[in-house]
Amino acid sequence: MSEPETTQAAPSAAGRAGSIVVIGAGPAGLTAAQELNKAGVTSTVLEADDIVGGISRTVQRDRWRFDIGGHRFFTKVSRVDDFWHEILDDDEFLLRPRSSRIYYEGKFYDYPIKLTNALRNLGPVEAVRCGLSFLWVRLRPPKDQSTLEGYVVSNYGWRLYEHFFKTYSEKVWGVPPSQIGADWGAQRIKGMSLWSAVWEPLRGRLAGARQDKSKQVTSLIEQFQYPKYGPGMMWERCRDIVEAGGTKVIMQTPVTRIRHEGGRATAVVAETAGVATEYPADHVISSMPFPHLLRAMDPPVPPEVQAAADDLSFRDFLSVALVVPADKVPWTDNWIYIHAPEVKTMRVQNFGSWSPYMVAEGRNVLGLEYTVEEGDEWWNASDDELIAKGKAELEALGLVDQSDVEAGYVVRMPKAYPVYDETYQANVEVLRAWLAEHTPNVHPIGRNGMHRYNNQDHSMYTAMLTVENILHDAGHDIWSVNVEEEYHEEGTDSTAGAGGARGTGRDAPVLPKKR
Repeated sequence: MSEPETTQAAPSAAGRAGSIVVIGAGPAGLTAAQELNKAGVTSTVLEADDIVGGISRTVQRDRWRFDIGGHRFFTKVSRVDDFWHEILDDDEFLLRPRSSRIYYEGKFYDYPIKLTNALRNLGPVEAVRCGLSFLWVRLRPPKDQSTLEGYVVSNYGWRLYEHFFKTYSEKVWGVPPSQIGADWGAQRIKGMSLWSAVWEPLRGRLAGARQDKSKQVTSLIEQFQYPKYGPGMMWERCRDIVEAGGTKVIMQTPVTRIRHEGGRATAVVAETAGVATEYPADHVISSMPFPHLLRAMDPPVPPEVQAAADDLSFRDFLSVALVVPADKVPWTDNWIYIHAPEVKTMRVQNFGSWSPYMVAEGRNVLGLEYTVEEGDEWWNASDDELIAKGKAELEALGLVDQSDVEAGYVVRMPKAYPVYDETYQANVEVLRAWLAEHTPNVHPIGRNGMHRYNNQDHSMYTAMLTVENILHDAGHDIWSVNVEEEYHEEGTDSTAGAGGARGTGRDAPVLPKKR
């Protein structure tokens, strides 16, 4: 009599995954850790900083909480929205109206630009000049419309371009709009022009009060979710949840090496208080800056791959947060764009309008934002010098008198924004190809991890798809996330994975190569 047949149980998710090391405790890294956690898989998260959340952190100084920039919780990806509400309770979110305007020459201008508001603020003489400038480009359009400058001028005329587009773009990207490609501008102000600004209100009057608003030109959401104590609240809670599930989140532990042999990564080496520790790894999920990941490979990558990594760069960011009496901030905008060329700040956050829980009663915090380069005079200035500069700029703008500022704080954020220059795509492809051939179990995710213009939800989505690839061999192409042409606040939901996924976001302006 033959022995009865036995069936072997399918390996568990943990068994299939093996040891997983997650590099970085920002939105992408912690999303990956939590997705693994929900599948019953523990991991080890290594974070170089002393605070979770990456650029989506919330900084706490004394009684105040403020963002590194403002972080709206808005997404077209239902899985991401579900994730947010798994981490925080519904009553821990505020639904905030999106309110932002341009501040220029002491006046507030609606954003997107509305013709009547803009011309009223500019005054009759300048309004006529702007109208004539627009008519002139109808007759003599810019010869080169392949640049952001040419694109905007052809839609608004030279004078409105000088007022509302040129200076701000230079502050943000560090180069004049004449050197930035038009594609990005076509997304940001898609369907908007001086003509549409005239025609839309007129069409509304002709069509009557019951016109179909879905036909109107729009590029911006009207409201968004926001955790009551800032975005860092989300990632602090997420850290607590994954740690409760058995995952280790080890702070102040920068990764120094990724050991690999036989066509796979085998371990991650990181330092805690100067002591190196080796963490065995069957998979490495990395949100550390993409070029740094390749530089950390042990044995080292070949010279041509090293050169591609070295050719990728970043823009750094600093914020000067100033405490002022609440009655000194009469505007209710979440933030205002600063187009004045006489000051360096590009945007001022109004954290009391983001959430009243961020500030103390009777007080507000204004965050002046600067894009800088690590090592330049702004980055190297002392906190006291930067606070003094910020106070002086607020007064120069006519927003708040220096004497009304009660306290100030400075936060520096290195490598906040990947630079997308003429060669970055080719360089990224070199790094991707090397990883695919030599360490396919190393999985880049997130904005810095992939050197892509990902928003928070894009970064989270790449982590979700990566975890599915590891646990279920799903075959998602995470590089297809964030490739659709439409601007990320327009359009319809896009939640599918790779293999036909339209992506979840926006492209970035391609900048000229710095020589």
